[in-house]
Amino acid sequence: MKYVSMFDKIDLHLIRVLHTVLTERSVSRAALKLGMYQPAVSAALKRLRELSGDPLLVRSGSGMVPTVAALRMVEPAAEILRSAETLFAQARSFDPATTHHSFSLAASDYLDPLFLPHLVTQIKSQSPNSHIEIHPLSADVDYRHHLAQGHYDVVIGNWSKPPQELHLGRLFGDEVVSLVSVQHPAARRGWDTEAWLAAEHIAPTPTHPGARGFIDDHLASQGLVRNITARCPHFGLIPAMVAGSLLVLTTGRQYCERFTSSLPVQVLSCPVSFPRMMYYQLWHERTHASAAGRWLREQVKAVAAALRRPEADAAAA
Repeated sequence: MKYVSMFDKIDLHLIRVLHTVLTERSVSRAALKLGMYQPAVSAALKRLRELSGDPLLVRSGSGMVPTVAALRMVEPAAEILRSAETLFAQARSFDPATTHHSFSLAASDYLDPLFLPHLVTQIKSQSPNSHIEIHPLSADVDYRHHLAQGHYDVVIGNWSKPPQELHLGRLFGDEVVSLVSVQHPAARRGWDTEAWLAAEHIAPTPTHPGARGFIDDHLASQGLVRNITARCPHFGLIPAMVAGSLLVLTTGRQYCERFTSSLPVQVLSCPVSFPRMMYYQLWHERTHASAAGRWLREQVKAVAAALRRPEADAAAA
């Protein structure tokens, strides 16, 4: 109880007065340095003397000198002030070049396949000592909970209606197209809505039971249903499956076009009109003001902008 009672009587300003008075060895000089009136410094010194049970500063000839007890207080007082400055400086500033911060993000693999490799490269080039954890957005992931608990710094993906309780940063919008093998009949003769719906489609595994995803949600709103004959939880493997079959993948153009130079596949327009797929980064209020969090979100935004197709920018404008 004595410790608590003593602690309640001390504030950071009093420690600052103590350190300044002892190092300046003058109440008047301390008042000038602190930007205070001399009576206020004298009143603070009186409180310090009462707390310590020691005169702290005594006369010696024409000047003032610290007592033995006061000399022992100079360095601890300086350390407290340095620690306080560091405490609040760390909350307001962030140096990526020297930090050992751990970044945690969850991302949909529906993104541009170059996105995460470029993001990791950029983070490590600017913050070589940082740690990066990348988590998948799968059926058993409650990303809202993970953001709220601080397990994730940001979540990156596409949502028709992003959660309103989270902060949102728009990354890019993309045209919906279909990816098919160059041997697919539609690659030669095209297709209409009926032929497109009847084709064999491959789709990602639903994120939860009953979920339809962006493509099928829109089709349902038009009273349409496509013929899904294959599902895969690993979106990055689907283009190779399309290349060796008559399966059709429907997603963003930016994703599909990354594979046309490495696989025997072709991008076709959809005969059904779709709204643009919008990609966002989401984050919680708890990391909104964090300097490290802001820096990470800036890197995400910069990489998305660097990978974005010029025509997609024009369409989104």
